[in-house]
Amino acid sequence: MRKSILIVDDEWNMRNLLKIHLMSDYDLAECSNGQDAIALVQKHSFDLILLDVMMPEMDGWEVCKAIRTMNTTPILMLTARNELKDKVHGLEIGADDYLIKPFELEELLARVKALLRRSDHHAPMVDDSSIVFGNGYFKVDRDGYQVFLDNEKLDLTPKEYEFIETIALSPKRVFTREVLLDLLWGFNDSRDMRTVDSHVKNIRIKIRETGSNYNPVQTVWGVGYKFQEPNQTL
Repeated sequence: MRKSILIVDDEWNMRNLLKIHLMSDYDLAECSNGQDAIALVQKHSFDLILLDVMMPEMDGWEVCKAIRTMNTTPILMLTARNELKDKVHGLEIGADDYLIKPFELEELLARVKALLRRSDHHAPMVDDSSIVFGNGYFKVDRDGYQVFLDNEKLDLTPKEYEFIETIALSPKRVFTREVLLDLLWGFNDSRDMRTVDSHVKNIRIKIRETGSNYNPVQTVWGVGYKFQEPNQTL
């Protein structure tokens, strides 16, 4: 079954260029502004979204944040801005990858394939009551407020549980310490970054005590933390 890709860019030339190179392998939809993109995502299911950053009225950052309130469809941001802070901001709000214009065709195709492949093989099974990875090796019991590793319950504090649940619900997203502080503790003060690091340290210690070498919390140096699926390490 062919994968579907939504192209969001206000420039007709760019949309046309992307269509030319992708149409032979993927089903494509396109729109030229953020509002139309959000409307399409609400009505249709896509396997990947190519999202331009610099658009009038509603930029790509706003669109990305809006989409993340609805689903976890992989998002590849396209932008002419080459500053590290822009890339970090995109990752913070839920983008999965970032490609600088102008880009080589080969790099675009490689990133598209990589995102689709990751989405296929590493997506968790999620419902209202649980999040399951690795055929049940790692499970977040949302009803019971518990986490299980190889069917063994981890002795987590409520805040440690909330940390795991938050990153596991968006396994492709990189969370900065600032975002985690805001989501889990309701404040964002650079002086309290050690709060996040301390909880990560405690989670890792408790998992090591089970005898497992699996580490569900991956450090993304210079940015923050993300979830690591069991089949990436075992």
